[in-house]
Amino acid sequence: MESKPTLTKNPTTEVRKSERELVITRTFNAPARIVFKAWTTPELFMRWWAPKSMGVPLLSCGMDVRVGGGYRVAFGHDASSATEFFGKYLEVIPNARLVWTNEESDDAAVTTVTFEEKDGKTLLTLHELYPSKEALDEASGMEGVMSEQFEQLDELLVEMGAGRA
Repeated sequence: MESKPTLTKNPTTEVRKSERELVITRTFNAPARIVFKAWTTPELFMRWWAPKSMGVPLLSCGMDVRVGGGYRVAFGHDASSATEFFGKYLEVIPNARLVWTNEESDDAAVTTVTFEEKDGKTLLTLHELYPSKEALDEASGMEGVMSEQFEQLDELLVEMGAGRA
């Protein structure tokens, strides 16, 4: 009898490392290559990135995941009222590390995501460096959002067949 993947909720930890730095960590019950794929494949990214509780869907997602390539995501109920986030990739190490700019405002962070695999699980660390304490203070109003996003990612990873017993 084949076992079905099950969802195991791991905690998400958010820590301010300094006045300008926020670090979020979570372990996923999937190999790094699968977690990385969910972060770098537009069709997969669209399935987990927008927190369902906010009621604002991700309308579009374009990614050219290579050094110098760009990304653009749009949230909203229709194209005329969409909010866009965009930037470029500064570093791409497949299955290990992504670094990108967030260029939608002068107060946006540079984001680094690392994928560390051990025993078939992936410790994901998301590090955001803001240009000022005030910019981080403003962004911190979204606390808890990443936890919901990561729960949605967990669900997607189970659908993708990760976490089989």
